[in-house]
Amino acid sequence: MDRRQFLASAASLGIIGVWATRLAAAPSRVVWREDRASFPQGVASGDPDDHSVVLWTRRPFDQGERHALTVEVARDADFRSVVARARTPVLAAADWTCRALVGGLLPATTYWYRFTDDSGAGSRVGRTITAPRASDPRPVRFAFVSCNSVNEGAQNAFRRMIWEDERAPADRKLGFVLHLGDFIYEVVEYPDEVSHRYSRTVYDLGRIPDDRKVGNFHVPTNLAGYRHVYRAHIDDPDIQDARAHFPFVCIGDNHEFSWQGWQSFIKYGGKIEPAQPLRVAANQAWWEYIPSRVRKASGPGLDQFNPPVVASAPIGTFDDHGFGTEANNSTAVGSMTAYRALRYGKHVDLILTDFHSYTMQNPGDRPETDVFDFGFPVVPQELMEIIDAGKDYAGGNPPATITIGDKRAPNFRKDEPAYTMLGPKQKAWLKERLTRSTATWKIWGATNGTLDMRTDPQNLPAGLVKDKWPGKDFGTFGGGDFSGAFSERAEIYDTVRDHKLAGFVTISGDRHSFWAGYAAPKLPPARFDPVGLSFITGSISAPGLAEAAEYMKDFPLLPLFVRKAPGAVPEATINLTIKRGVRAALEYAASGDIAKARAATNPDVAPHLEFVDMAGHGYAVVSAGPNVIDTEFICIVRPIARAATPDGGPLRYRVSHRAKLWQPGTPPKLEQRMLEGDAKLSV
Repeated sequence: MDRRQFLASAASLGIIGVWATRLAAAPSRVVWREDRASFPQGVASGDPDDHSVVLWTRRPFDQGERHALTVEVARDADFRSVVARARTPVLAAADWTCRALVGGLLPATTYWYRFTDDSGAGSRVGRTITAPRASDPRPVRFAFVSCNSVNEGAQNAFRRMIWEDERAPADRKLGFVLHLGDFIYEVVEYPDEVSHRYSRTVYDLGRIPDDRKVGNFHVPTNLAGYRHVYRAHIDDPDIQDARAHFPFVCIGDNHEFSWQGWQSFIKYGGKIEPAQPLRVAANQAWWEYIPSRVRKASGPGLDQFNPPVVASAPIGTFDDHGFGTEANNSTAVGSMTAYRALRYGKHVDLILTDFHSYTMQNPGDRPETDVFDFGFPVVPQELMEIIDAGKDYAGGNPPATITIGDKRAPNFRKDEPAYTMLGPKQKAWLKERLTRSTATWKIWGATNGTLDMRTDPQNLPAGLVKDKWPGKDFGTFGGGDFSGAFSERAEIYDTVRDHKLAGFVTISGDRHSFWAGYAAPKLPPARFDPVGLSFITGSISAPGLAEAAEYMKDFPLLPLFVRKAPGAVPEATINLTIKRGVRAALEYAASGDIAKARAATNPDVAPHLEFVDMAGHGYAVVSAGPNVIDTEFICIVRPIARAATPDGGPLRYRVSHRAKLWQPGTPPKLEQRMLEGDAKLSV
């Protein structure tokens, strides 16, 4: 695309198009003085392609509804070689956030940018990097992250990421950061009400305007509330520095709207409520604060979101895929379409999906399942498979009655469709994008976990608990993420197999833990036949299950979660429970002998797992080349307080998971190397 085509296209779409001059670069003529107080949330860039990138800042003004800023892009941090300059609007209607699409840039090139107001007050200088051309054979290297809870932790992982990147050789620097959701936590604690949770200090994020209190949390009720929470998160210095140092590619998860929400529903205290205006507000705030190329219903203009007007109305009818047909629900969800794909060189097609906008209600959360409360920390897998598959169970022959142990109930799902989290339109798009990809690695950013999280309670020692395990065999820790969408996940994986796609990889977040393993439609006792690789990154800062277990009251099955030896740091036996089975976890809890614990492994529990750490915080780095993909987990110590050193503090471990490109029809094989530290309960 040449300059005339780019600017004409931008104008027709209402985008502020800025075209870079590649040959006539010159020193800046703008009078600029850095004034970070006038640009309190700093700068950011997002969704780079091989010739353009979206740039962002926020410049609040005390008066007026519309002002203008000057944006500059240069080849150097001192702006002696400026390649693009333009005026960009900043509007009160967009909470004074400002976006500019800069085109005409060179591929795989680092640029610096800044914004200046008419008084000469300037933003900090940001750094961004364009994507390589689709024909570029060089390896692609990027980080993926999720779950930065500023309310309950420190964002030391971002500090570590910047510190390492600044010292890396050119071929080891990151091209971008993929944020897989929970950029904000809309559930906010106030420190005067809750000073600590677990061993964590609750940090003050201010008062959410017009908030609603739910238990110990306060949540937004309107656009002003979401905007407040975004500003509070971006005010964190490590988040702000990371956004200024790297281009980000972002997709939301659940907390960008509502913790237990889906479509336009919210759920608090077990009560489900329609919340169409809240869904629109959440989408608008995301669009305003996350620079990206997502599609919004009002068109792709970058000056403001222009939200549709919707009413909060009961949602009582649903289509064949569980989507509420009420008009306001459709309009609210459709106000922004976030799923999209980006190409990075010859080797990476990055495909991002949205698991919360189009999903049907999770059948495991419905009251019809309450009868099957057995008092175990896991749920019989056959129960989850029956209610997941609905009328498609057992080849279209679902049971009329669900019988688990000594409990029976009508099969409320026998006439309903299989559970979908993607929805039909997005799923068809995902399949089409996967099957036509020419990249070496088809990397699916799946936001929440795809790897099964289960164990073998059928092997619990007699007498350990009063009740007998009611299931036929394995128990799952629930169906709250994509690992519980058994039918839909298998459908995607079968597409990969049927089209003989090599280089299929899923990367996820949300679980607040590190996982590495294989993408497989089924696990034992069914046939285990992996079609790709799967990785989950630990949280940046949000607490996880292993940490929560340290504060559980004592009960007979606590050793499956944590070992508390006198005078020692608690150890996450939950890792062994998931990867090796209950006997391995109980052995380690009793003896502390990892060799004995490994000897007690049940190989059928988790043939899909090579690594799991339910206590992991940090980030993951992918290096994808022509023949090999390597995913490195960089795990920091628990981020309770902001690190005092510029490197973000010490590491717990650094581990590499490497795989050669496999041929279709043959299973992939991960090779693991512990580069630093020790993670003996994870491997």
